[in-house]
Order: sequence, then C-alpha cells, then structure tokens
Amino acid sequence: MGGARRAGWVAAGLVLGAGACYCIYRLARGQRPGGQRLRLRSSRSAEDLTNSSYDDVLNAEQLQKLLYLLESTEDPIIIEKALVTLGNNAAFSTNQVIIRELGGIPIVGSKINDPNYSIKEKALNALSNLSVNVENQIKIKVQVLKLLLNLSENPAMTEGLLGAQVDSSFLSLYDGHVAKEILLRVLTLFQNINNCLKKEGHLAKPAFTKGSLFFHLYGEECAQKMQALVNHPDADVKEKVTIIPKF
Repeated sequence: MGGARRAGWVAAGLVLGAGACYCIYRLARGQRPGGQRLRLRSSRSAEDLTNSSYDDVLNAEQLQKLLYLLESTEDPIIIEKALVTLGNNAAFSTNQVIIRELGGIPIVGSKINDPNYSIKEKALNALSNLSVNVENQIKIKVQVLKLLLNLSENPAMTEGLLGAQVDSSFLSLYDGHVAKEILLRVLTLFQNINNCLKKEGHLAKPAFTKGSLFFHLYGEECAQKMQALVNHPDADVKEKVTIIPKF
C-alpha cells in the first residue's frame, strides 16, 4: 500500500504542478558540464539498446526498435531497462520530438498503470523528461490523468491525492476553453474523489493544508468555475458538472 500511495503522490505531482503540466518529480539531469560531445550509437538489436549508458544518444531507427520492444515484451526486467534508456534519451530535445512522432508517449504512458512499482516509477521519469517539450505536454496530461482517475476510484488513495501540494494553476484545467477530453477527465476526477469521501463517511472537511488539492478543489475559485461550466456548450460537460455532488 505504501508504494501504491507514493506512486499516487508522484502521479499527482506530474499533473497538478505548475502550469498543470510541469513535473515536480522530474530528475535533475540536464546536460553534462564541459560541453562533452555525445556519442551516437551504431545499429544494434533492440535488447542491446537497453544497455545504453547516459552518454549514448539513440537515433530515430534505434528509438523505434526500443519502443517496439517496450510494447511487445512482457518481461519486467526488459521493460524496466527499456524505460530507463528511453528516459535518458528523452532528456535531449531532439529525441523528445522523435519519440512523440514515433507514437512513443502512449506506449510509455501505458506503463504507469503497471502493478510493478519500479516500472511505474521509471515510466513516470520518462514522461517527466518528455514533458519538457511543450507539444508533448498535452499528450502527457492525458496519459497521467488516466492513472489519476484509476487512483481516484480507490478510497484508500483519497487522502494522499487530496493532500498533494499543487499549484493554483491546476484549476485552469476546469476552464471552459480546455479540450473536452481533458475537461471530462478532471471533472470525473472530482466526481470520484467526492464519491470516495462519501464512502469513507467524511461529514466534515478533513484538515488539509493551504495549497493542497483539497484546498483548491473545495475552494471558492473552483466553485465559481463549476458554476460557469453549467453553461458549457457541450452537453457531456454540462451533464458531468450537474451530477458532481456538493461536499
């Protein structure tokens, strides 16, 4: 349970951070000092690529092989190594674009639902590095929101999610101009949390600190946004808002 709860906090940080995109769990890797040149790898088998060191930058063909391996294998050791290699390569701007164009974000994102905590953690690290690219950020919100929705259905995770410290920009996800897919997901997140609180029998507001997810979701600003969404032009969004119970 402790590992799952920690994963929930990490996932919450990925979505709920500054700008609702920036990952607070991001590894501080950056470029190596001294302007060291990076080595490009020659053609190798997909499994060989999982043994890459940090200074090895894979080309598009090699990244494609690695993504195929990640998608096709069920071996947890290979999955973990592939995610580490992808995460290391995703620290470089060129590969952030290549991985997105190869369809790699959903492949990596699917691993955040893996029951193996180590695999989940490494998938989050890879998404963290990929999220530095602005065009990647929307795709990665979508992926992590899927995990958050799963977590929000579990009453045992409610306290951890609500206690996560988040930036006030999280509430911008409830603006009417946000893409329907994302808006419906964050509304469902709110609905799930409400349902879990009811199941747990919380009749009074628990003690959460200022800046927590609870502080933002049950504050006046969010209430105003919910009221505005009642008049949203999309019928699905309007219906979702009206069935969210009051806390």
